[in-house]
Amino acid sequence: MLIVFWLSLFLIVHPYVTYPLALRAWAVVRRRPVRRAPIEPSISVLVPAYNEVEVIAATLGALLAQDYPKDKLQILVVSDCSSDGTDDVVRSFADRGVELLRQAERGGKALGLNAAVRHARGELLVFCDANARFRPGVLRSMAQNFADPSVGYVTGQLVLESPGELTSAGGAYLRFEEWLRAAETEVASVIGVNGGCDAIRRELYSDIPRELITDFVLPLRVIASGRRVVFDSQAESRETANAQLQSEFSMRVRVALRSLQGLVHMRRLLNPLRFPVTSFCLMSHKVLRYMAFVFLATALVSNLVLAVGSPFYRVLLALHLLCYALAACGLLGIGRRTMGILAVAPAYLLMTYWAFAVATWRFLRGQSMATWKPRSG
Repeated sequence: MLIVFWLSLFLIVHPYVTYPLALRAWAVVRRRPVRRAPIEPSISVLVPAYNEVEVIAATLGALLAQDYPKDKLQILVVSDCSSDGTDDVVRSFADRGVELLRQAERGGKALGLNAAVRHARGELLVFCDANARFRPGVLRSMAQNFADPSVGYVTGQLVLESPGELTSAGGAYLRFEEWLRAAETEVASVIGVNGGCDAIRRELYSDIPRELITDFVLPLRVIASGRRVVFDSQAESRETANAQLQSEFSMRVRVALRSLQGLVHMRRLLNPLRFPVTSFCLMSHKVLRYMAFVFLATALVSNLVLAVGSPFYRVLLALHLLCYALAACGLLGIGRRTMGILAVAPAYLLMTYWAFAVATWRFLRGQSMATWKPRSG
């Protein structure tokens, strides 16, 4: 029980504590800076959209306002059979060079991007979420990373706006993720990208199966090809945060389910003999997080057993149960304003780990979620 308890505890905290520390120590010994330079390759911005009539105009306006040569910029919206007038809004930008590609039937983001790439003319492909608003200079900043021939994929920084009380913890979670991406960039490649503000060399793109998540599989394919995936903090995009916890939960389930399918698809990268660095980063950043609900259960059960005969472990059990009580208060809205982050952070993490558990159950049952609904998963 001692081994089970302390090993479970270590596996829970490793992605957030010892893994980042290992990256920082690694960077001291072997830092790999990105050799940026002011280049202007041709760019195709691909915007997958489904029923985004409320936000698509602001997204396209931000793209058209980019400081990038117009003769080297293509903006292509791929509509996944939108039925709310999204296509009409996109067509109203046709005189400014925006192109619309409408899918014949709903197929999800992967099939939409596969189709859009066949119409893309740029040397670089930039992926932009339909609700993302690129800050000025994003395209120019992203392009500069590709002056380094070792770079194959670039992910930008996402800023969430107008979060609710509980989903504000998602902003903190995202800031930690981007700090971790910066640390991974210094030594190797980013594991897990933004997805809504990304770029890839055109020749490195290959069709993604319908059920897989492009934001996860594409970067892993780039790593497998021998190129790097890097984080660019200057390439900033803004999105409105989910206002409802249920929407955030549904999104987490969908992303985790498709990421688990992506891990199986790219399982060769988990071989430490062939990919020692990538396998360590992939296990630390992704796999252990997705399995955290298992470690939480084994830590609690082993703590209960150990507490029977030890005052020390009874104290740990009390702290253990206090964390769950705070999470419950955060989820139920009890004392959320007075306790603040003490309730909100555990609640958000517990919600996230429960989403991972649901996603794992659906994965084991062979389910998939290729299509999506805006801001509701």
